[in-house]
Amino acid sequence: MAKAPRRGTVKTRLAPSLSPETVTDFYCCLLDDTLTLARSLNDVEVAIMCPQSDVNELAQLAGRQATVVGQKGDGLAAGLISVFAHFAPDHRREAHERCIIAFNSDSPHLPRSVLEDAFETLAAHDVVVGPTHDGGYYLVGAKTSHPTLFGVDGMSTSSALERLLSRTRALELSVGFADRFYDIDVADDLSRLAQELRLTPQKAPRTAKWLKQWERSCGAGTLAR
Repeated sequence: MAKAPRRGTVKTRLAPSLSPETVTDFYCCLLDDTLTLARSLNDVEVAIMCPQSDVNELAQLAGRQATVVGQKGDGLAAGLISVFAHFAPDHRREAHERCIIAFNSDSPHLPRSVLEDAFETLAAHDVVVGPTHDGGYYLVGAKTSHPTLFGVDGMSTSSALERLLSRTRALELSVGFADRFYDIDVADDLSRLAQELRLTPQKAPRTAKWLKQWERSCGAGTLAR
């Protein structure tokens, strides 16, 4: 799930701490490292789901790393609905079952094992969810399309996860969970990511390099709050 890296449209909650240009540069690093993470998995097809207006720009950025697909409708809920509507198999024509996982474009800090385990969990459940510490979720997977699973209410809020789980219960879907992780939304998250990547820069090399250069340019302790 991604957007084109344009000023004022990505990682907007970081804006009080970083300039729009800096946020955009940072997002490019996150997206690049997240694509690398996705492509490191075996036997997967990697795609970017994005707003229709962002397709050409993201296709240029992704190159051959991923297929880029424009979503139907506006907003994150519409994007998630589009993921499963587009990639879920047509059971009338396909004998096998596909496992489809959508996750955030700012997730290069995820261990590859989290994604691998999420696919294994999904194989045994109708839905898999990766919760975040703030009440949302960074990952959701399913094997078929469930259009009513995602609603515009509560998206990107502290109630997003509970609203999603409420819909799974209404649809009588079995749910498995991936490990809980943090999103990169506010300055505290940026500080946590910088600290993590100082110890393991190989996880997200482009993001780690950017953070190191930015910290140097701003002075030690800038990320602390």
